[in-house]
Amino acid sequence: MGEFELIRRYFQHGLQRREIALGNGDDCALLAPAAGQRLAVSTDMLVEGRHFLSTVDPEALGHKALAVNLSDLAAMGAEPLAFTLALALPRADARWLEGFSRGLLALADAHECVLMGGDTTAGPLNICITVFGQVPQAQALRRDAAVAGDDIWVSGSLGEARLALEVFRGTLHLDTSDFVAARARMERPSPRIALGMALRGIAHAAADISDGLLGDLGHILTASRVGAVLETAWLLDTSLHRTLSAYLSTDEVLSRLYPWVLTGGDDYELVFTAPASGREAVLAAGRQAHVALTRIGRISATPALVMLDPQQQPLPPSTVAQWRGFDHFSSVP
Repeated sequence: MGEFELIRRYFQHGLQRREIALGNGDDCALLAPAAGQRLAVSTDMLVEGRHFLSTVDPEALGHKALAVNLSDLAAMGAEPLAFTLALALPRADARWLEGFSRGLLALADAHECVLMGGDTTAGPLNICITVFGQVPQAQALRRDAAVAGDDIWVSGSLGEARLALEVFRGTLHLDTSDFVAARARMERPSPRIALGMALRGIAHAAADISDGLLGDLGHILTASRVGAVLETAWLLDTSLHRTLSAYLSTDEVLSRLYPWVLTGGDDYELVFTAPASGREAVLAAGRQAHVALTRIGRISATPALVMLDPQQQPLPPSTVAQWRGFDHFSSVP
């Protein structure tokens, strides 16, 4: 199978949008965002052995490859428009390509996001997607817009992707049903596009949680030149806490719960800030998007991170310092 036959057979996307003036088939695609909109652009690369296991189902991998990019658009409050796919393949395996393209294009169709071009080549398995969205000029949820006094919120639940990873690593055993649920969170994340768009004009700053809550919240704090007081009592009411409690002692649960929720990564939820006066509007946005939201702290003027234990007492700085987000050029947390 040649390169152009491969593209025609597996990646010729029939979806169309009026904002895509010219799609697949020319040297470049042409986009025409609506009047008053700004383009939001993001790129993510997935490398076998670094971002996904060689045993992952191709359909799940196709879903995740696009989902992690759509999650960036969600964090900006942007509406998806289109994406490009650069794909390096060890060989043209029809079965793998069928599954991968099915998962990829199913999620693209669900969000009306057009595959408008890209490239394929022979080489070690590597997936690089660039996604394009649009957001009203004054409503982008930028990282540098957090304000002292803002509430800090997270969407959905955190830590289950790390839970699945630890099962794969052999550090924990789960019953089949619990493992299937955790694995789905790891391999088929749900980009919070509807929530990001619902938060326009309500939230101040946002980031998607790809490298761990503390790491991605830290990007907001740094960009906005603010600090945060973060509560931890909410960790005891998470689905991860309930799952771990069925298998481990209390001490073992806590030793895993805190780092996995705070630094586990691969969650693809949103962390965002919003004025305390807007709490009802935030909750209404969550209901509109069908996503649970949890208020976890507040933004402070002093550029430091303070964490409170369940009794609202500050945790020692040395304890907080041991929790950090994922970094591709350092060891896994």
